[in-house]
Amino acid sequence: MKLSEKIMLLRKEKGMTQEELASICNVSRQSISKWEADIALPETEKLLILGEAFQVSMDILLKDELTLNEVREVHICGNNAIQKKKQELYEGVLIKESIVDDSIIDCLNIHKIELWNTGGKPKYWTILFFTSDRRDFPEQISKVMLSNPDTNENWFVDFKADNKKYIVFKDRILKYQIGNRTEKEYVCNECRKLGISNEQMNWSE
Repeated sequence: MKLSEKIMLLRKEKGMTQEELASICNVSRQSISKWEADIALPETEKLLILGEAFQVSMDILLKDELTLNEVREVHICGNNAIQKKKQELYEGVLIKESIVDDSIIDCLNIHKIELWNTGGKPKYWTILFFTSDRRDFPEQISKVMLSNPDTNENWFVDFKADNKKYIVFKDRILKYQIGNRTEKEYVCNECRKLGISNEQMNWSE
């Protein structure tokens, strides 16, 4: 089910008019109408407001395969509320603006979303704290990372599995054993070749 359909059905389920939802989101009624008609998409901060208004998680709003029947089973907004999942393999943080295909989000279990003010353009980054049980997740995420060879602008996502750290670029998967200085230095040197500053390599382990 599309986001546009979910907004309309959840609004009606809450007994809200488009005007009432517009007031909550601090937008015009026409904006709500465009969201529901799949003409425009809500900005990230508006998605967060919608989640609170409808009392659903970001998984419900962002993932097409989740139905509204499952919405009623979710009780903790913003946390992963899917029960009986497989043991998670990967855990990390993804900047949503660093990917070129949002369908990769279907591979994630999103536990928290934050907005980081960049002080530039775009004004905000959407930060997804996630886990994933997809064994091929490194290969899948590497297909959709943003990269511009002309400007040497290469985005990466970092995550870990057990005691192994992954740094993944477009079509490039780097990894090292946490605690192994030699392996980490090799990965850091490869990152520098891709235009990554030392400050950007202060990832958590």
